[in-house]
Parts: sequence; C-alpha cells; structure tokens
Amino acid sequence: MTLPRIESRPPGGYAQLDDASHGLIILAAAAVLPDDLPQHSQWLAVLKRKKMKPAELAKTPLVIDLPDGRRLALFMADIKLPRFERLTCLRKAALLLLDENPGALAIRVAAGDGMADVARDAAYVALINGALLPVRKKKPATALARIDLFSSLTNSDLAPVVALARANVLARELTALAPNELTPASYRKRIRGMAKDAGLLLEEYDFRRLKKMGAGAFCAVAQGSNHEDAAIVHLSWRPGLKDAPAKKTVALVGKGICFDTGGHNLKPARYMAGMHEDMNGSAVALALTLAAAEMKLPVAIDCWLAIAHNHLSPGAYKQNDIVTALDGTTIEIVHTDAEGRMVLADTLLMASGGLRKGGGKAGPGPDLVIDFATLTGSMHAALGARYSGVFAGSESLASLAVTAGRASGERICVFPFDEDYDAALDSKVADVKQCTLEGDADHILAARFLQRFTNRRPWLHVDLSASSCSGGLGATASDLTGFGVAWGATLLAQWLAQE
Repeated sequence: MTLPRIESRPPGGYAQLDDASHGLIILAAAAVLPDDLPQHSQWLAVLKRKKMKPAELAKTPLVIDLPDGRRLALFMADIKLPRFERLTCLRKAALLLLDENPGALAIRVAAGDGMADVARDAAYVALINGALLPVRKKKPATALARIDLFSSLTNSDLAPVVALARANVLARELTALAPNELTPASYRKRIRGMAKDAGLLLEEYDFRRLKKMGAGAFCAVAQGSNHEDAAIVHLSWRPGLKDAPAKKTVALVGKGICFDTGGHNLKPARYMAGMHEDMNGSAVALALTLAAAEMKLPVAIDCWLAIAHNHLSPGAYKQNDIVTALDGTTIEIVHTDAEGRMVLADTLLMASGGLRKGGGKAGPGPDLVIDFATLTGSMHAALGARYSGVFAGSESLASLAVTAGRASGERICVFPFDEDYDAALDSKVADVKQCTLEGDADHILAARFLQRFTNRRPWLHVDLSASSCSGGLGATASDLTGFGVAWGATLLAQWLAQE
C-alpha cells in the first residue's frame, strides 16, 4: 500500500499550475469569480451554459480542458457546510481529475478564513483517492504518484493528514483483498510485520491457548475451519519517553472474520458474496491503532483483533450447542451466522479486563472500550450504507460519538439501548441466548449481548453498516469506505481533550 507523495508549497499566483497536467483550483466562497482566475471567460461561459451561479460551485465543481491538453477543475469551498458535505464535494472535484489516472496533481487553495481546514481536507481526499486498492488485472490503473499542494500549510501541518490517509487506505486495502489472499494465517503474518515496523508490542492467543484458557465462544466459531490459524491478536501502543505521556487508556476491538459462510446456517449465494469483507472491523481497529502511533497521540492503546473463519464443516458449531465464554457465561447457540458476537464476546472480556474462567480480574480495565464490527444485517436495513450505528454505555459517550461523526465527516446514528430488550435473550438452558430466530431488532440484541462481556467499562459498539457504500461516501470514492478510521481518530482526540 503506497500513498502519493505530497509536498506543501507556498501559495502564489495561478502560474504555479502552468506545469501541471491536472490542476484543482479551490476558491473561497464568493458571489463572483476572481478577475485573475485562469481561463476566466471560459469558466463564465461554462457557468452560463449550465445555468449556474458561481456560488453553486460549492456543491457542483466544474472542469475544463485547455488547448494545450491540460485539465483544470474549479471548486468553491463553503466553510459553513457540514464537513460531510464539504468532503463529498471535494471528492467530486478531485475525481474530475483523478478519473484520468494522472501521475501528478496540483492543488491551489485560496487564502481566507477557514481555508487552511479546506486545504487539509483537499489533501486528505486526494491522498485516499489517489492510492489504488488491490486488483488483479493484467493492466491495472496507474496510481497517483505526487501531489503538489499550494496553500498556507506546511509539510509538518500535513503530517497528521498523511497518517490518517495512510490508515484509511490500509483499512480499505485489507478489506479488499480476496479471501484466498487474506486468510487468518496470512492476515496474522501481515499484522506481525506492521507491528514490528510501527514499534508495537504484539501477543497472539492461538486456538490451542484460547481453548485451554476457556474461550469457548471464540473457539466455537474457529473450530469449523483450519482452527490452528485462528487467533485473538493483541497489539499495544505506549507513548515513549520522547512523546507526550499517556493520559488515558483505550481498548480497540475488531471483528476479523476473514470469510463468513454462515456456518451450518449457510448463507444463500447473494448474501455470501462479499463476505471476505467481514473482517473490516479488525482492519479499522488496526489502522486506527497505527495512525495513533504515527501521530503519537498521548493515549495508551490496546488493540484486540478476533481473527478467524466462519466455515461449514463436520466440526463446526451448530444450533442448540451450549458453549462457555471466558468468564464462565454459558451461551445457547441459536444461529451459526451470528458468529461475530461470539468471537467478540471473549475478545471483549480480554480487552476490558473482565473476569476469566477459573481466575480473578485481569486488571482494572481501560478507561474506554470501542469495538468495530460489520455485525448485523438489521443495522444495514435500519440505516442503509450512509451512516453507521452506535450503541453507547452512557449518554455522554453517545453525545461524543455523534459529535465526532459531525467533526470527522463520518456520520453516526445512536440507537436505543434499553435493558428490557434483554428479555428476548433469556434462555431456558443457558445463561443467555446468542440471538433470536425472529431477527427483530437484532442490532440492538447483539449490542445487549456484547455488553455482558465488557466488565462494565465505558464502552462504544460501532456496527459498521457504512463500511461499503456503492459509489463512495463522503471523502472516499471507492465502494469500500474505511469508515471508522477518521471517526475514531476524531473521537479519541475529543475524548483526550476532556478533563
């Protein structure tokens, strides 16, 4: 995974774009076009033909081709627009140029109030959409190699933008890999390499170790395939002596089902297609951890990834099985396609410092637990693919989640989380049912189930219904969105800022 190289250059006149085959001009909001705008009369003619006013460039960017073969796009930034809308418009403007697969892109951002933030967003949009996701064609598209950004920003100003863009692209790259390329074994191998490069501590709890520990919920799912490959992977980031000291601790948990057949309750073909993307939650948690380390956030992070397959085999778990989680909770299996909450149950117990079977507490637990998962079809039915759903352990965390969604441009909807939903999970033969066969409000029932394994820690559960959106979403042009990386980074920054 390679990002385009971006260079910040001092702002100057429009002549800076003369050597660029593809240039994006970003103006501050105004009622008229500036007189010194290159090809002023041509822009006016295009606006007239389309019956547009200059101010409409804030939502509908335009492009022109020059006689010398160069292509210019024009966008007018309205800093009053919600960030999601601004990122969407910037993505549309960038794609007018990136669709031609240029080798280089020049972006000139006008000066003005709020335009530094616009320049950051423009850089982010160009970086994540200039990088290519893995394809296996004989003649793949050409990646964008260089971005020249003419604005008030310096290269150091761009460092966190580059870190966040790298994380978004990593999450999408891992999710895009074909299931025969990203197996639990190969995924774990890649994680080892990334952890070493980033200076993260790593510990792997493989199937045998988890079985011995009593992680029956995770092992029930993993036993249906080459279970020796399955593992709960634990990465740790601790700010060093040269960095700001850690103010708080957070546990990030990700569902990493590398392919989900549904198990004995086999998915039909149309619903099994794309199930290599069911590890997206783990990709988001991993990428967010790496971004936090690169940005040297003053927070101690433990990242826990539940990596396995959900396959059909003679050894696979089945309906009416009763399995026992790490803390001794017995779980009645109702549907084998509700495997995500099973692998997350034991992983959350480990991440939150909860009780382990046959032992005491592992510790006081982190200050915050966040889990990411493509967990339920009912969340997708409730929201579609343009929002992701969140369940929060407190009203303050719910408010923080929504605020971070607005600030990051990755929109969040908070769902009800009332205790009386628990009655649907009452079991006659075990402590709790895994789910119900009716499927009503399954996204809520899944969250109520997971909360049992969080050791009463402050907790956010993100059901990633927006992990894939046809035609792109917000800043991202590909169907795979990387949703959760920018939101998570923003939420951590806002949470750390709280006293």
